[in-house]
Amino acid sequence: MSNLIRLIGRRLLALPVMVLGVTLLVFVVMSFSSADPARLALGEAASADALEQYRVAHHLNDPLLQRYWDYLTGLVHGDLGSSFTGVKISDLVSSAFPITLQLTFIGIFVAVILATVLGIVAALYRDRWPDQVIRVISIACLATPSFWLALLLIQWFSDVPGGTGTFPALVSDWVSFGDDPGAYVRQIFLPALAVAVPNAGSLTRVVRTAMVEELDRDYVRTAIGGGIPKHVVVARNVLRNALITPLTVLGLRIGYAMGGAVVIEIIFNINGMGQLIFDGITRNDVNIVQGVSITVALAFILVNIVVDMLYVLVNPRIRSI
Repeated sequence: MSNLIRLIGRRLLALPVMVLGVTLLVFVVMSFSSADPARLALGEAASADALEQYRVAHHLNDPLLQRYWDYLTGLVHGDLGSSFTGVKISDLVSSAFPITLQLTFIGIFVAVILATVLGIVAALYRDRWPDQVIRVISIACLATPSFWLALLLIQWFSDVPGGTGTFPALVSDWVSFGDDPGAYVRQIFLPALAVAVPNAGSLTRVVRTAMVEELDRDYVRTAIGGGIPKHVVVARNVLRNALITPLTVLGLRIGYAMGGAVVIEIIFNINGMGQLIFDGITRNDVNIVQGVSITVALAFILVNIVVDMLYVLVNPRIRSI
């Protein structure tokens, strides 16, 4: 418990620094955009005086550091600014981000289940036919881009001509699980599968390698030679110790899966963060792109902090992370 408390303390101390770094990077990069917020908000027919009044009212003429400080102050209070149309970006993100999180974590959950089962089986049957078959499957999954798989799934299993019609090709209106569980499963099944398959391939190789390394350790041979059944040793000791390396990769895979989910949402017309940032790009709305980017980056930081805490829970012998 003391290890976990120390780890939480160190991560909480580092969190403000990471947040400042991420927000400053995104803010500076977005400030180099050639788009004129005043022109986009007022239209091409606006007069020079009207444009200047808009810039003064929205502090667009202030120095970069002053604008960054104002933005950071609003961010602390949950204010991500406003789009050029006057809509609060925090309201847009609050409705879109939960959808992206659902798609990401359902996809990762499926990937973890598949990778754990396949990785353990491959390690226990090392260099035999189950291991060879699983190796081929995992490499094929790893080499499959999620967006390409999404298009194939739409062609095969959706309601487009030639498909089975089992699942919708496009999600016109997002239905929550509480409103209609059946409709929810149908709308998220194909997108989540497209997110899960490439991640399952990567995690399977990591789990298999970690399990093989742990099975070759002396304590495993000693325990089995002492009469303890192999399945007991694997379940109680090997699996727990072998989880540390996959957890390291899992934190990164969640970030990549979240980025992949953004693309998948555009393909399936899901009103998540992907559709939101796509709308911001097509409308040249820098504020929306900036708000979405910062939100996703902060979520990635928090996810990796949680994964760091899981290290200690899985193996309390770890003293420093």
